[in-house]
Order: sequence, then structure tokens, then C-alpha cells
Amino acid sequence: MVSKTEETQLNRLENQVDNGGGGAWEYLCLVRKLKVRRSEKVLKYGLSILNDPKKRSALGPEEWTLYEQVAIAAMDCQCLDFAKDCIKVLHKKFPESKRVGKLDCMLLEAKGSWAEADKAYSSLLEDNPLDQAIHKRRVAMAKAQGNISVAIEWLNKYLEIFMADHDAWRELADIYLSLQMYKQAAFCYEELLLSHPTVPLYHLTYADVLYTLGGLENLQTAKKYYASTIDLTGGKNTRALLGICLCTSAIAQLSKGRSKEDKESPELQSLAAKVLEKEYKQRAADKLGLLTSALRSLKI
Repeated sequence: MVSKTEETQLNRLENQVDNGGGGAWEYLCLVRKLKVRRSEKVLKYGLSILNDPKKRSALGPEEWTLYEQVAIAAMDCQCLDFAKDCIKVLHKKFPESKRVGKLDCMLLEAKGSWAEADKAYSSLLEDNPLDQAIHKRRVAMAKAQGNISVAIEWLNKYLEIFMADHDAWRELADIYLSLQMYKQAAFCYEELLLSHPTVPLYHLTYADVLYTLGGLENLQTAKKYYASTIDLTGGKNTRALLGICLCTSAIAQLSKGRSKEDKESPELQSLAAKVLEKEYKQRAADKLGLLTSALRSLKI
């Protein structure tokens, strides 16, 4: 994830290059380092360097990295002739390279030749079954075609091998959520919480999923994870504060008729409601009435 400082630095450098202040190579290096896709700019600045023999030769070995970067940007922009030319140069320099072979597969994807691309990826995987990039490209290709069930299948197979890849778990969770498969999404977030127990976003999203599933046990667990989100963010997460209030109301409805021992203390939700009112007074005073009315409807 790109930090605000890094994004500011990137935007400043981009404006500098746009205004003729130089720094195109530094910009391209930063884009690559941050793993962001600003394809139109990369294609424009990259070609300006590659088409200038003096600038190109000054790069040394980094010239080939730039050819690869420009090829991918050209495919993003559907400038397939430029991509093909870059890949051709790389093949001439590295005739047996599997890395360049991946670019061939990506070019087939860009052309919409899905069957050929899948066959080419399968061939590369036979040579190296542990190539993470190729596994992920197959998932991306399935999603691009709208074959969500295939994408889920490939992601599950990938995670059997690379269980510690938190980005893949998040991707799978997002797919499950888009399909309203909340139990499966909850499992993905449980895996994420095991490996990254201090990331507030995972606590918050897991709580949201459990709240959506409903049921007394899920609501009680959701409330705990909303509380842990508040703890991890120093009490600054408005969504988690609202989650506490919503869970409390839902639990109260489901707990009617139960013994007093089964009912929860009202202290946490009262505190959450007070913090919410304070936040709204400071940041959105015009909406304070709406919040008060909503909390009143929850009988908090």
C-alpha cells in the first residue's frame, strides 16, 4: 500500500516531468518501486527515453528493465504494437528467458486470445510450478473473462501452496463478498487475522462480515472485533463505533426473554455513542441530528 508521503512525492515528480522539469527516469523508477500502475505516463516517458539512443545507453543494464516496464504499460493502454516491439527487443537480448515468456502470455491476454494465453501459462508452470506471478496472472485472466468460479478455484489452489500471501487472501475474500458468500469470506479474514493480528482493517471487515451473517454468536463476536478495531485505532474509527451500537441493538433484540446473566453491560455502547456524538459535533455538526435520531431508534 502506498503511503500519503509516497503518493505526494510521486505526484510532485509527475508534475515536474509534465512541466518539462526533467526527472523522467526517476519518475519511472519510483512508479516501479511503489508498484503502481500509471500506464499512460509510463508509456509516454518510457518511450521518450527508449527512442533517444543517448538516454537509452546511459541506463546501462536498467535499459532492459525499462523495456519490460514500457511493454506492460503499452498493454494496459492497448498500444499492442509498442508492446510487441519491446518484447521483440527483449527476446533478442534474452532468447531463453521465462520472464520474457510471461510478457508473451500477457500480450496474448491483451489481444483477448484467452485459450492461447492459458496454454502458454500452463507450459510455463510445468517448468516452474512455484512461479507466483503466473498463478496470479491466471486468476486475473479468469476474472477478466468473468469466470469468477474459475478465479476462486485458481486462488484456492494458489493458497494451498502460498498460504502466507495476505494479498491473495484479501482478493479471495473480496470475491466471496461480491457473491454474498459471507461464511467463506469470514474464513479468509480469520486467516488474515492469524497472520496480521494488528491490522485494524482486518478486524473491522471481519466484524462487518459477522454482523452481516447475523445470529447471536456472530453478533457477539462482531462486537468484540469492532471493539478491538477501536482499540487498535486509538478510538478514531467511526465505522467501528457505529458497529458497536448496531451490534448492541441487534443482540438486545435477540436476547429478549433471556436471564440477566446472558445480557451484556450497556457501558461499551454508551461510551461508543458518546464518542460518536462528540466526533459529529466536531466534524459534521449539520448531521448530528441524524446521528442522534439513528441512535435513539436503536434505543441506545
